[in-house]
Amino acid sequence: MGLGTGRGGEPAVLSFTAEELALVRFSVSPMWEVLTSFRILNRPGLFPVHGPWFDQVRPRLAAAGLLNGRLSSLFQDETYVPDFLTPAPTVGAPTLDDELAAIRATPPDHLSADLEIYAAKFEGGPRQPFVERLRTHAEQGLSELAVEIEQYFQIALAPYWSRIRTLLDADVYHRARQVAEHGAAHLFNELHPDLSWNGGTLRMLHRQRVLCRDDNAPGLILVPSAFAWNKILTRSATGDVPQLCYGARGVGTVFARRTPEPSEAVAAVIGRSRALLLAELEAPASTTELAARTGMSAGGVSEHLTALRGAGMVSAHRAGRSVLYARTSVADSLLAAAV
Repeated sequence: MGLGTGRGGEPAVLSFTAEELALVRFSVSPMWEVLTSFRILNRPGLFPVHGPWFDQVRPRLAAAGLLNGRLSSLFQDETYVPDFLTPAPTVGAPTLDDELAAIRATPPDHLSADLEIYAAKFEGGPRQPFVERLRTHAEQGLSELAVEIEQYFQIALAPYWSRIRTLLDADVYHRARQVAEHGAAHLFNELHPDLSWNGGTLRMLHRQRVLCRDDNAPGLILVPSAFAWNKILTRSATGDVPQLCYGARGVGTVFARRTPEPSEAVAAVIGRSRALLLAELEAPASTTELAARTGMSAGGVSEHLTALRGAGMVSAHRAGRSVLYARTSVADSLLAAAV
């Protein structure tokens, strides 16, 4: 995966025939969200829009030992993350399980090639022990990595997934409307300042890695992200459809801090205590945290959360020894309608 802005020079180009242009599609990818979110954990000041998420998530990841684990060993270079971590989506919205299965099934030659590119970034420097394990014990290493990615997702993304997914789906809908109303040229020219479309060719400025047609499958997969922010990230692997990840519109609304105010209308329907808990779940929290903030007993909070979860308004996510509760899109819609 090509990351960040580049060193200047000639722009990368990707040419399209009419048939290839017809194969351009969108996908919402949990693994792209894993990688783009993990990438900003050590650079919070550069991404202030993600500040609330960072403040909530980083201490939990540190407590779980996930900031310096296996996944971290593949993020030691700012310009490249091994491509096998972002397998080409075969559907519009693959699940994390789908993508982890593809990662576990990475062909040995593809894995070896990716690790060679990665190792070249550190010529003369220390080797990462887990990267060496992937080289020598690929099947076991990939399985261990998949387990850690699942743990990371449960802590860092799953409690927020309802909001993230709503944002990404809305972005895809907006871009699809652009194509329908104005054509593909308008879509690409509006996607990012570094992208431009002219005469059947997509040009990308400041790319450190070339995105080209030589050994790729036809088409292009466009992947919106809540964490890419102002970056364009690319993946170009032999035999696969090229991927281009870009920052989704309106990301500031996903993690913005708001003052929780339980609605009287909602309280009249589900009860004041449950309405208060839904309001407090503007950010995911544990039973203990909710009890401390609301003045309710832990047992009372647990009972209400069980009822809300049964009604599809709250989801639960394992975070180490505790469980984080988060509002679902059902609850978000209910609260929004009552404002």
